Amino acid sequence: MKTETKPTATNEEATPELVPKLRFPEFRGAEGWDATILGELSEVVRGGSPRPIDGFMTTSANGLNWLKIGDVDKEAKFVTQTAEKVRREALSKTRVVNPGDLILSNSMSFGRPYILQITTCIHDGWIAITKISKKTERDFLYYLISAPGSQSYFVDNAAGSGVQNLNADLIKALPVFFPKPTEQQKIAECLSSVDELIAAQARKLDALKTHKKGLMQQLFPREGETQPRLRFPEFQNAGEWARMSIQEMIDTRFIVGHLDGNHGELYPKGEEFSQSKEGIPYITANDFTNGIVEFSRCKRLPIERARLFKKGVAKDGDILFAHNATVGPVAKLNTTEEFVILSTTATYFRCNAKQLSNDFLQSALSSPDFVAQYSRVMSQSTRNQVPITTQRKLELNVPKPPEQQRIADCLTSLDDIIAAQTQKHEALKTHKRGLMQQLFPSPEEVEA
Repeated sequence: MKTETKPTATNEEATPELVPKLRFPEFRGAEGWDATILGELSEVVRGGSPRPIDGFMTTSANGLNWLKIGDVDKEAKFVTQTAEKVRREALSKTRVVNPGDLILSNSMSFGRPYILQITTCIHDGWIAITKISKKTERDFLYYLISAPGSQSYFVDNAAGSGVQNLNADLIKALPVFFPKPTEQQKIAECLSSVDELIAAQARKLDALKTHKKGLMQQLFPREGETQPRLRFPEFQNAGEWARMSIQEMIDTRFIVGHLDGNHGELYPKGEEFSQSKEGIPYITANDFTNGIVEFSRCKRLPIERARLFKKGVAKDGDILFAHNATVGPVAKLNTTEEFVILSTTATYFRCNAKQLSNDFLQSALSSPDFVAQYSRVMSQSTRNQVPITTQRKLELNVPKPPEQQRIADCLTSLDDIIAAQTQKHEALKTHKRGLMQQLFPSPEEVEA
């Protein structure tokens, strides 16, 4: 009896086509994507820094653009300007890049690409991607490098036990997957449209924040004045505001904070923190922005350890002020926890609600007058902090409780609008990240 043998699969049959999870309808029947590495599609080179750099700086209009990390908005797509220039003698010691080239930082917040719209010199903290092959559209390559799979590759392969960094060889080896130019263009156009929506939302958010800043300048008295420039109609004839130091508020009517310790104690050791999401939040100055505490960022302490703290024990409704390292952010503590613990980077203020509105105090601590006071203190010190003893000497202008509440209600309503716009902005960015995960195959998926 003759035995029938099954045909063996060819290499082409055995290897599945490389395609993304999400593909536009007109390309769903198209062939799979090609695979290579970035170094095969472009030239990847490091920038250079003349030494000492201060000896090459110039204010001359004939100088060459000199791009620093701080010149680039981390949310931007394009590089459009530089703040400084270098003399032409620096050319032999640096690298010139041109419009259409891509650059990315090779240390700190590394791996985020940008598209150049100017000619500029770059220092050795930048990697340039130039002479891009006609096989890949420039904008498509920009989004591919920005995609989660590529960013994960950078994180997983970055060298350095302290500060991680990339080098040109590592970037050259980045796996790159690409379809035909027409599909590349479609993907780039789609993501560019999302970027435009994100940018428009960011502009709305910036406009609201600018409006609030201007309103604050009008609703609170300026330095040396005892009445604001803008007052609600019902308080036009209510008289001058009282001006008091924080110390006076503690000692007399308002009960703001505590004399014997309204800031955190010593930083707990690493092993003392909970390894899970359980426990009492331990809040630092970096854990609150835009008026709220971001508890997802907080470390936590086992409750037995937290109960040992005598200072920095804050409660729901307290107003928090960042006074060390990160200085200035103010937040109202909103928590269902019995208490939280503050590090030495934050102060809490606890008010007698009948005499001083917490919400008013939250705004007053961000008023131009108060900011100017602690900014002067910081300018006279080499340390980026406003000590507790100094905080007690700082002064606030305070109206009667009904006017406090009216101001607080107005600014709280505006904060609610800003928060809603912020959520929309973050939702668009989250949508973009999810879309990129679907539109690009990742190295992990290919290896699997």
